[in-house]
Amino acid sequence: MLYRLAEPADWQCAQHTGFFASADLAAEGFIHSSEQHQILDTARRYYAERADLVLLEWDEDALAAASVRVEREWVASRGQHFAHVFGAVPLAAVRRTWPFAPDEAGNFQLPAELADSAK
Repeated sequence: MLYRLAEPADWQCAQHTGFFASADLAAEGFIHSSEQHQILDTARRYYAERADLVLLEWDEDALAAASVRVEREWVASRGQHFAHVFGAVPLAAVRRTWPFAPDEAGNFQLPAELADSAK
């Protein structure tokens, strides 16, 4: 599975169009996504103090079946490979969603279903 921290407006738009797309797809030609172990660091780095995000879980096999290309590319500033999704994500590939906000101390936590599977 791949994960995306989504802007509420992008997720709402996807509900109407049937496809998730974001500004990075238009600007860079791909949608940034993460592996499960990268979610929290991404949230801390880029979404600090944001309480309105939606965490999307995408099925990589469903993306392939829809002919949406995924490539893991090295991101030197993070010292890791990240999955880049080269096209809009059909809603059929979205398996689960969660509201995603920091706790009262300002820390992000994985949803319980993901935290349990990471153990």
